[in-house]
Amino acid sequence: MNESSDVIVVGAGPSGSFTALKLAKLGRSVTVFEEHSQVGVPSHCAGHLSMKGLKQLGLHPLPPEIVENTFYGANFFSSKGNRFSVRLSQPVTCAVDRVRFDEYIAEKAQDAGAGYSLNSRVEALIIKNAFAEGAVVKQEETAEKRQASVVVDAEGMSSTIIREAGLPRPQKLVKGVEADVENVKDAESDAVDVYLGNSYAPGFYGWLIPKKDGTAKVGLAARTGNPKELLQKLMLKHPAASKKLRSARTLKATFHPITLGGPTTQAYSNGFLAVGDAASQVKPTTGGGVILGMTCARVAAEVASEALDRNDFSKEFLAKYQNRCRELLGFDMKIMLRMRRTLDALSDEKVDEAIAMCAKFGLDKTLQNVKDIDFQGQTVLHVLRSPRMLTALAYFFFANLSANL
Repeated sequence: MNESSDVIVVGAGPSGSFTALKLAKLGRSVTVFEEHSQVGVPSHCAGHLSMKGLKQLGLHPLPPEIVENTFYGANFFSSKGNRFSVRLSQPVTCAVDRVRFDEYIAEKAQDAGAGYSLNSRVEALIIKNAFAEGAVVKQEETAEKRQASVVVDAEGMSSTIIREAGLPRPQKLVKGVEADVENVKDAESDAVDVYLGNSYAPGFYGWLIPKKDGTAKVGLAARTGNPKELLQKLMLKHPAASKKLRSARTLKATFHPITLGGPTTQAYSNGFLAVGDAASQVKPTTGGGVILGMTCARVAAEVASEALDRNDFSKEFLAKYQNRCRELLGFDMKIMLRMRRTLDALSDEKVDEAIAMCAKFGLDKTLQNVKDIDFQGQTVLHVLRSPRMLTALAYFFFANLSANL
């Protein structure tokens, strides 16, 4: 069999399904190939999303059965247990059931006309005259060629075809673990906890995301060390986290890498586009990529549709995708990468001092009207109008300078 579509999408995660949804709405024939038997399984993400980001994508409000909780605030803890809390004037984020969320986007794409093929692993690109012209898809023991004018890689960090397209892979990886737990004690039901410091999560941080049913999502990522062992250490020994998690029982755990290097330098080639984690469209500060990936997926669908109109699938034309994504994310990514470098340079002692100073400067009052956690560069510009923030930034500048001496 040698079936064809206008576009093949590899992977039925949020970025892949959102690409398919937008292409189908533009009247394009699109087929999504997903290697697993169920969309959204296995889940590799905490599903902590911004409501503003969902609104900008046309996905808010979500069906209530998808939303596990909504949050008005966050608590930041140092490795010594010092705390800085931000209480927002309205809910800004929500936790979603990632399996149901992924299924919801896929269902919307199918309703719009996209085709889905599960248990279908893309093993290779079909390359002709240096152009991607489809994919070799294995279903059970049978491999078939499927033709397309454009292939969109939405496989995530596990992408195997991005190298065939001659594109760079994501950089600056940390190893993550995510666990569902029960029997959590005294967690604030409408606030997430963030645990900073190299003693427990070297090169990143840990988190506690409570659900309305009394269970929680707990996880961390680290540049070095065994994430499973580090998570146990966080739950049993961290002066703040252990009070809530020492008696918790782990229901399930998953492991996955997270890219913190910012978008790859090139996410396009002849007849080929990469979206989401495969293109490292992930916030370097928090490791969140669902909203940014879907934002770029919408651009990918628009550029692929324009290429079909012009019958031009060259990398020169598809470079529009990278340029438009850079216009959307470039400034914010520069700020977030700088913030990541600053955080990486701080010792646990400096983090402890910084949290204490945030409380002293009253930054909770400055941040209580923050609404956007995805485009963080714009948020920084907004809060810089506050004298409190300027004073705090001066402190952080000198702390970072001293950390690098």
